[in-house]
Amino acid sequence: MLEIAWLIFVFPALGALVNLFVGDRLGERGIHIVAAGAVVLSFFVSIGLFFGLSGLDPHHRYETVHLWDWITIGSFSAPAALLIDPLSVTMALVVTGVGALIHVYAGGYMHGEQNFQRFFVYLNFFILAMLVLILSNNFVGMFVGWEGVGLASYLLIGFYFDRHDESYGHYADAGKKAFLVNRIGDFGMMLAVFLIWTGVGSVVFKEVFAGADALATGTATAICLLLLLAATGKSAQLPLFVWLPDAMAGPTPVSALIHAATMVTAGIYMVARTHVLWEMAPVAGGLAAWVGGLTALMAATIALTQVDLKKILAYSTVSQLGFMMLGVGVGAYAFAIFHLVTHAFFKALLFLAAGNVMHGLPDGELDIRKMGNLRAKMPTTYALFLVGAAALAGFPFLSGFFSKDGILLHAANDNILLYLIGLFTALLTAFYSFRAVFMAFWGEARDQHVHEHAHESPAVMTRPLWILAFLAVVGGLLNLPFLLTMEHYLEASVGVPSFHPSVPMELVLLAVSALVALAGIGLAYGRYVKGADTGVGRLSAGITRLARPLEPIAGKKWLVDELYAALIVGPLLELSGWFSRVVDQGVVDGAVNLVGQANLAVGGALRKVHNGLVPTYALSLFCGVVALLLWFVIGG
Repeated sequence: MLEIAWLIFVFPALGALVNLFVGDRLGERGIHIVAAGAVVLSFFVSIGLFFGLSGLDPHHRYETVHLWDWITIGSFSAPAALLIDPLSVTMALVVTGVGALIHVYAGGYMHGEQNFQRFFVYLNFFILAMLVLILSNNFVGMFVGWEGVGLASYLLIGFYFDRHDESYGHYADAGKKAFLVNRIGDFGMMLAVFLIWTGVGSVVFKEVFAGADALATGTATAICLLLLLAATGKSAQLPLFVWLPDAMAGPTPVSALIHAATMVTAGIYMVARTHVLWEMAPVAGGLAAWVGGLTALMAATIALTQVDLKKILAYSTVSQLGFMMLGVGVGAYAFAIFHLVTHAFFKALLFLAAGNVMHGLPDGELDIRKMGNLRAKMPTTYALFLVGAAALAGFPFLSGFFSKDGILLHAANDNILLYLIGLFTALLTAFYSFRAVFMAFWGEARDQHVHEHAHESPAVMTRPLWILAFLAVVGGLLNLPFLLTMEHYLEASVGVPSFHPSVPMELVLLAVSALVALAGIGLAYGRYVKGADTGVGRLSAGITRLARPLEPIAGKKWLVDELYAALIVGPLLELSGWFSRVVDQGVVDGAVNLVGQANLAVGGALRKVHNGLVPTYALSLFCGVVALLLWFVIGG
């Protein structure tokens, strides 16, 4: 299987090409079968790669599949080659597995859309670009996939480019915002690759890591800081997270694909892939940990104030990505990837369940203030959403409980303040997760029109979610001791962790995390179900009153967008206006106009000479002869 690993690219590429050129003759069903079937086949290839890799020595569990010599200029070489190792195979399984379920779901969700064909072409291209990113064996190939997912995300987020509303503004602007913000991170990625080539003389991962000792500590730190900038853009960390909530303007399957299993996890994957460089730059690692911790906390506070169901999940994604960045920052690379995997399960489940809600309510309603008692009308969607919310909240023994608390365990060893920030964020996560559950599915219907027209989604939109729900429940077993133990499986790719917690410490911190998750759920239950006349309701109301002064600013996303508008966007627009008025119109247009006016003046003067009168021409001839004589005489 390892020798035919290239097939993993062929299927989504063929799916995109077939639908692009003959999709209009296949009809909706044919387009859906081609697109979803292509990703399913890539998933089977990923399974084959997993078993093929499992047959290798656990300490040397990697294989390079060389396809062709791609770029060779002097001593610079960037081959078209695949790196098959536990990290890339794990990512490929997530991308193709969850991606296939989203493709199946999208067939029902996008039914009747005018641009059905175009949507699935973009979706297959997105999967192809993500696979190039995670399977390339060098930085240049990774960067091609990196830019590919950026382009695909722009196309998918702005899919409804002709729409606009109060919540998202012009949908096309959301795609442009994602594209432009990510260009900032991409600039850091390019500079990092340039520094790596200059310092090591190679861009191939294996050669770079083998020769990393040649890098000075300052150079390694600069490289990692630039890679952190790249990850900040792609994985929506402070201060470049602002594009991801607006990306909800895209269709719900796009939200699930981008925010769960693919694009936003690229930055986390890149940091884990380059762990050798990060271990040489502890300053950069410490900064990454703080960026992740503060991102997790800030996004969780914003999620508490949102009333749009998809935006709650969007800020939840930013927060969970913060946990992953915290994990790689403290050196818990395997646990960060473990959380990436479990997050793909329960967040894809939540987004698709939110899509069911949107599909089942009139006018695609997403405001949870207009919902209530939807479990009576949408019992299947309620059960699925409840499982996803519980896993996100870190409910004991579900997938999110094991993966998130592995990160917190390593954070406690590295920096107790970061651990406390993570623990408090976990409390907020449990609260806002079940705030969405209780407001949308419990209580009384708040809008009778919405409630009366609510209905369950068709089977094509619920069956894939049952698979995700099952994975969200049992996903924690992937790292359960004496079973699969993902932490040890990834050691060949991300190294052996330097911290090994004792069993008592691990049990105590797990118990603390479980209590925090249950406390968050209980506070949400008291606030939104029991009411202020009960003990837990009064406790929840009291805590809410303490936080109320911060609610307005948190509801406005801590004014980060306004800050960008005041400090960056506004001055750039003023500068652009100045260049337009002064440089473009004054200098460039002025110079062009001056040349034209000069030609007109000279032409006007010469026109007076050509007046058709013989005496004037005779005088001109005489003056010319005199001038020539003077020239020859004076010139010798």
